[in-house]
Amino acid sequence: MQLKIMPKKKRLPAGRVPLILFLCQVISALEVPLDHGGKAKLLEDLVQPPTITQQSPKDYIIDPRENIVIQCEAKGKPPPSFSWTQNGTHFDIDKDPLVTMKPDSGTLIINIMSEGKAETYEGVYQCTARNERGAAISNNIVVRPSRSPLWTKEKLEPMTLQNGQPLVLPCRPPVGLPPPIIFWMDNSFQRLPQSERVSQGLNGDLYFSNVLPEDTREDYICYARFNHTQTIQQKQPISVKVISVDELNDTIAANLSDTEFYGAKSNRERPPTFLTPEGNASNKEELRGNVLSLECIAEGLPTPVIYWIKEDGTLPINRTFYKNFQKTLQIIQVSEADSGNYQCIAKNALGAIHHTISVTVKAAPYWIMAPQNLVLSPGEDGALICRANGNPKPTISWLSNGVPIEIASDDPSRKIDGDTIIFSNVQERSSAVYQCNASNEYGYLLANAFVNVLAEPPRILTSANAHYQVIANRPAFLDCAFFGSPLPTIEWFKGDKGSALHEDIYVLHENGTLGIPVAQKESTGTYTCVAKNKLGMAKNEVNLEVKDPTRIIKQPEYAVVQRGSTVSFECKVKHDHTLILTVTWLKDDHELPSDGRFTIDKDQLVVADVGDDDGGTYTCVANTTLDTVSASAVLGVVAPTPTPAPIYDVPDPPFDLELTDQLDKSVQLSWTPGDDNNSPITKFIIEYEDAMHEAGLWHYQAEVPGTQTRAQLKLSPYVNYSFRVMAENSLGRSLPSQPSEQYLTKAAEPDKNPMTVEGLGSEPDNLVITWKPLNGFESNGPGLQYKVSWRQKDGDDEWTSVVVANVSKYIVSGTPTFVPYLIKVQALNDMGFAPEPAAVLGHSGEDLPMVAPKNVHVNVLNGTLAEVHWDPVPLKSIRGHLQGYRIYYWKAQSSSKRNRRHMEKKILIFQGSKTHGMLPGLEPFSHYILNVRVVNGKGEGPASPDKDFNTPEGVPSAPSALKIVNPTLDSLTLEWDPPRHPNGILTEYTLKYQPINSTHELGPLIDLKIPANKTRWTLKNLNFSTRYKFYFYAQTSAGSGSQITEEAVTTVDEGKMAMASRQVDIATQGWFIGLMCAVALLILILLIVCFIRRNKGGKYPVKEKEDAHADPEIQPMKEDDGTFGEYSDAEDHKPLKKGSRTPSDRTVKKEDSDDSLVDYGEGVNGQFNEDGSFIGQYSGKKEKEPAEGNESSEAPSPVNAMNSFV
Repeated sequence: MQLKIMPKKKRLPAGRVPLILFLCQVISALEVPLDHGGKAKLLEDLVQPPTITQQSPKDYIIDPRENIVIQCEAKGKPPPSFSWTQNGTHFDIDKDPLVTMKPDSGTLIINIMSEGKAETYEGVYQCTARNERGAAISNNIVVRPSRSPLWTKEKLEPMTLQNGQPLVLPCRPPVGLPPPIIFWMDNSFQRLPQSERVSQGLNGDLYFSNVLPEDTREDYICYARFNHTQTIQQKQPISVKVISVDELNDTIAANLSDTEFYGAKSNRERPPTFLTPEGNASNKEELRGNVLSLECIAEGLPTPVIYWIKEDGTLPINRTFYKNFQKTLQIIQVSEADSGNYQCIAKNALGAIHHTISVTVKAAPYWIMAPQNLVLSPGEDGALICRANGNPKPTISWLSNGVPIEIASDDPSRKIDGDTIIFSNVQERSSAVYQCNASNEYGYLLANAFVNVLAEPPRILTSANAHYQVIANRPAFLDCAFFGSPLPTIEWFKGDKGSALHEDIYVLHENGTLGIPVAQKESTGTYTCVAKNKLGMAKNEVNLEVKDPTRIIKQPEYAVVQRGSTVSFECKVKHDHTLILTVTWLKDDHELPSDGRFTIDKDQLVVADVGDDDGGTYTCVANTTLDTVSASAVLGVVAPTPTPAPIYDVPDPPFDLELTDQLDKSVQLSWTPGDDNNSPITKFIIEYEDAMHEAGLWHYQAEVPGTQTRAQLKLSPYVNYSFRVMAENSLGRSLPSQPSEQYLTKAAEPDKNPMTVEGLGSEPDNLVITWKPLNGFESNGPGLQYKVSWRQKDGDDEWTSVVVANVSKYIVSGTPTFVPYLIKVQALNDMGFAPEPAAVLGHSGEDLPMVAPKNVHVNVLNGTLAEVHWDPVPLKSIRGHLQGYRIYYWKAQSSSKRNRRHMEKKILIFQGSKTHGMLPGLEPFSHYILNVRVVNGKGEGPASPDKDFNTPEGVPSAPSALKIVNPTLDSLTLEWDPPRHPNGILTEYTLKYQPINSTHELGPLIDLKIPANKTRWTLKNLNFSTRYKFYFYAQTSAGSGSQITEEAVTTVDEGKMAMASRQVDIATQGWFIGLMCAVALLILILLIVCFIRRNKGGKYPVKEKEDAHADPEIQPMKEDDGTFGEYSDAEDHKPLKKGSRTPSDRTVKKEDSDDSLVDYGEGVNGQFNEDGSFIGQYSGKKEKEPAEGNESSEAPSPVNAMNSFV
């Protein structure tokens, strides 16, 4: 059979004429070559319609500072002429002196450098290239000058905000063409650092999830870079100041009391909230092929982290990228399949929120099948197909020679069927250039395709008698470029007799080339290419010569020499004698150094006086005109004395592993070392893999010195071995070599027995024998089993044995309870038994202990602690391993109420053989019951007889509640609840109370005893409109309990207040004014005296008032007269603390009393004396019981005197 290439035809459905569809190679062969050269000369008499080869982009943004160049290049035969339209009308370039067209080209050059403005030439341009065969048109080229406008002047106020608040710094760059690139810098032109907390959005704004004090600066500057004009515009700097809560408190402190502090709300942690986009959902539309960018930026404290998911789908792995610290999701080359709902999730420790972005991917038109040029002969049929897709679906329209086909000249050979133009029985006048326009609202595509009707006999374009040479066993390609209309068929023949070429050996490509996949010596010869069509025939002969390959039969070898010695590398080459051979030596892939130490003698390279720099890789390269081969060897240079060699890297892996001397339990492994990388190999590590039992796991086998390249390896039976080798030098270990071939050793009996043999019973009447089985490597053969043997240790019984499968457990039934046994487990396989194993000690199963501990007695140490003693249980009755003892104890009844009630039992565990233990956490004045039980590995034994004991009384807790009701002019009623934990029998209540005057000083303390059965008490004969402070606690025989405090005020006498208001205003009397002046003078003198005493370390009014408010029971007393102690000089200068001092006992908790002087508006705003000392009363809700009796006998301070007077 002859090899032929024929035009491929495809049948259309009924009603459509056949279409001749050509592959790209065929179309290229049919297109008339217009390039310069031999092929063009053969076809210089052929005509071809114009084809646009180069044009400016559709959206053409120009630099207004340079001349405008609008490109339009085309080819055709004869060469085409060019014309232009501007905004749809003819553009007469001859009338504009600034516009010229390049010679033999359609490219326009508009000279605006000398005069004119770029804006004048803004518009839509289209180029037409025309010759006698038709007209091709360019795209609509929209020409616009780039713009880089300045920022609008604006006044930016400084921004002040609290630490932790969110912040958005707007950029709002000017609208430019093309849009600018936005970035933020400071005055020093340093980019501002960005992070998960601070980042720039897609709109150019700078977002802060929360601000920190270090964000304070005055030079936040947004820059817009317009790349087209290489200009940068700058926004006015923005000043930001972040104030911490401490700074705010310092600022506000002067206007607030010492009990009020600024609420740092903005510094509190908070869940995330989105800064952009707004709301819970938004929409995004993107065009196919573009980059889809979705953005979510959230504020919160701590800084939220952003996550992205696609609902009902997954994100494309190779097209998805995360930018801006995961805040921006980008999908490149987006398609309609990427449409859907994307969800961004902002999360921090306080919560999470999400925002859904509905993405719709639209598409500008894109080609499914662009129309291709057609070269037809008269009378042939053909078709132009223009198929495009888009979203929405594009509209297809046709033009002929740049004119809409509806108004173009009629052609009876063509028929339009939507996206297809069908040609039938074409004639020469049918030649034309057709344009297909596919457009939708997002853009358009325009393609030119010509129909060229030619009647041409075949022509061979390949040079005649071309000579091809190829190396044997490589592919060969014989060219036969052709042209003809109709499309010729191609046939290849070999030899003078024209023997046909068979398809199973040769490949005929559609461009006429003959391919020989594997050329052999017998492929040498003359080949003839024949092209035929109905108008004629053409042929061409080519010659093929197959050469022998070049081979290196003796390669250079690895060498290590001492410094100063001579080394040689041998490289013997065999080649085809008809080819010229060139042998070149390289060092480290570069030419050899140009000095006399390197000499090449026939097949050898000799290096004399070797130095350290001579170390490296030497390569022998053998070249012919057809092939190149090479071989390399490494030269290592070491010092003549043991000095460290240069260190560069770990060795390369060894290679060429080979197994020899294969015996039952040994084999010899040899290998070739890899490059040691300038550090001598110190050792080789050999590992093995057992492919039969543990495939994929490598184990250590052996290691040998670095000078040794073979090792005798000991093997185990019944293992399918593979080996690998690693080299090690002073820098580390190489990668493993490739595995060796596999070697299966013969089976043998086991040489070891199982490990970790144990005997423990799971039931009282059994013995569970367990062991760690041998692995497959240790089995030494097939049929692995175990011989299990056992007998009682303390008897004369014979060994009982059983053989079991490859398991790890055997259960012996019917054994006595907790008896010691001797146990042995021996391995065996189909080849025999392992050595006799040693016996191990085990025990049969445990049972519950039989007896309870005896002689249990209790020693009560105090109200909350007792000590328990018992006698140990005999070991034989334990029937197992002793674990310890457990004490069960519970509170049986209340000594005060004497009624039984159910209490939860508590358990204390004492390990080992202990015979005593402590019971902590008992309740005072309670009746307890306990028992003791012994515990072994099976469980606990019977309980000892219950033992009762009582704990002594303790002090009670504070009364549960204290409240004052029914206040009158001279009485107050107190109500309370008994203590929640009386801890004994209450004997009485103690009530102490004292008045507080208008200057917050405490009056005399009154002590009152109240019977224990009372819960209400009324105090009479009190002063009207007076605040009283109460201290209340319960008592048992063990002492007084914790106290509870409360404050209350008697009501006001309205009659006296009315009488006072009717008295004469003495402030207008002369004698009163004189008296006040005298008092003021006296106070001034006293203040001066106080100031002098304070500087000398004396006592001052603040100390008196602290003394007055302190708990009277803990005041330090003077030894001589019993008055309160004073502060020392060191204490006088300590800062005042907020709230009252807390004594060491009877501390009143906040929940005991929520009432205080602060609640009544007194003592809130502190006052300062002229010397700066604090003279205001302490305010707080925790005060201690005052001292009984009168206040300090010290003279009152001048301030107190003034307050009393007023």
